[in-house]
Amino acid sequence: MKEYLKTALLFLTVSVAQAQQVHPDAQYAQAELIQQKANGFKGIWYMNQPSNDEYVYKYSGGLAVYPANHRPFAVYAKKVNKTFFVFGGTDDQNSTLLHNVSYYDHKTGKLANPVILLDKKTTDAHDNPVISIDDKGHIWIFSTSHGIARPSYIHKSKKPFDIEAFETVAATEIVDGKEQPFNNFSYFQVYPIKGKGFIALFTKYNKSSHRVIGFNTSKDGQHWNEWKILAHIEDGHYQVSAEADGKVGVAFDYHPKGKGLNYRTNLQYLETSDFGKTWKTISGETVQLPLTESKNPAVVHDYASEKLNCYLLDMTFDQKKNPAILVISSKGFQAGPGNDPRNWTLYRGLNKQWQSGIVTTSDSNYDMGSVYADSDNKIKVIGPTVDGPQAYNPGGEVAMWVSGDGGINWKKERQMTENSEMNHSYVRRPSHAKPDFYSIWADGHGRKPSESFLYFSNDKGDVFKLPRNSSDAMITPEKVN
Repeated sequence: MKEYLKTALLFLTVSVAQAQQVHPDAQYAQAELIQQKANGFKGIWYMNQPSNDEYVYKYSGGLAVYPANHRPFAVYAKKVNKTFFVFGGTDDQNSTLLHNVSYYDHKTGKLANPVILLDKKTTDAHDNPVISIDDKGHIWIFSTSHGIARPSYIHKSKKPFDIEAFETVAATEIVDGKEQPFNNFSYFQVYPIKGKGFIALFTKYNKSSHRVIGFNTSKDGQHWNEWKILAHIEDGHYQVSAEADGKVGVAFDYHPKGKGLNYRTNLQYLETSDFGKTWKTISGETVQLPLTESKNPAVVHDYASEKLNCYLLDMTFDQKKNPAILVISSKGFQAGPGNDPRNWTLYRGLNKQWQSGIVTTSDSNYDMGSVYADSDNKIKVIGPTVDGPQAYNPGGEVAMWVSGDGGINWKKERQMTENSEMNHSYVRRPSHAKPDFYSIWADGHGRKPSESFLYFSNDKGDVFKLPRNSSDAMITPEKVN
């Protein structure tokens, strides 16, 4: 309890600093509400950290639905038979990040010309938006920020299941017993829980720039409760999460102290079925929050002892609400063959314990794909696991992998893209994904700025390309295989 109070006091101090840094008079410009047609699907190109080698950047490419720690980017709405989605868009010059929202009409097979909701006044794809739909059908767009330098925003559609007009939500959160503006959050992951409201997992940065993970809840999306810390082990964390029928699970790593934020290791897991009141391990053990030690009951696999990095890709629940977590492990953060093999491993929580199987290998730590639990035994992974035109840069050619024994043994069922000019990256699964709009991603050049196209696939692996330029209200996608 003493450690928890110490950590909470730290974040009270930091929250005040954050509020000051995201004030309208701060040096960073406020985002601009646009609300106009995008006239096509233009994905953002982004790079991070020049590497001064043949790979040029630590990672880069078409990152319209990046990063893995934002979710969901797409949500199926049964009532209107549409999958609504958001992505990081841009203009013809890739000069700014535009938050775009669209939908796929499952009845017609066409997509709405996107609406540009917001100009985020940055080119940092860490500020990409996420989407949610409440019990009444209103669409919520949460516009994240990379750290505390820029403000975050929440918008809500004026009409149910409608993307034409949004209103800005003046959201608040409880800090030290008082309402404060809720205008800064990173790596947002949000889920509507029927009859209760929203639960969101996200990151706050402390004064040492450590990424501390936690969650908050809100009955109405505007008034948020007090942020609760899940873990603060050594120098912080990344997390990915999933929700099924009110159950929320979260997988997370940690940054070893003093090694820098490019190092992340270990796989840990917690879950809640009571809107965040209690958090348990896969064995059912209730833990005391926050976790502060690397040796803790939530550990799924001890990558630290193997001197391996662990990169979180995706997580889902099967029909029995058992978790399935997809990760990549490697010897280090730098691009290139020196850190091979990069193993894609699936962990499943069955009968209160973990089982695992290696899906495949690929050539980049940032080759992000998604996992699908079609049944207890049939599990799919879709991702850029085949070497692409820019080898050892993020992404590649997209393939579908299938396991018929619950995730132990795998085979490549189909290569979905081939002979591409640019790498495909960050294949994302919509929430409640339907067979005809099963995954969405973008492409881009791995070693230099480029245009970026968006794609989606069906469950059979057929791929469809979206036009960068179109004035049509409803757009017919181009089948590419």
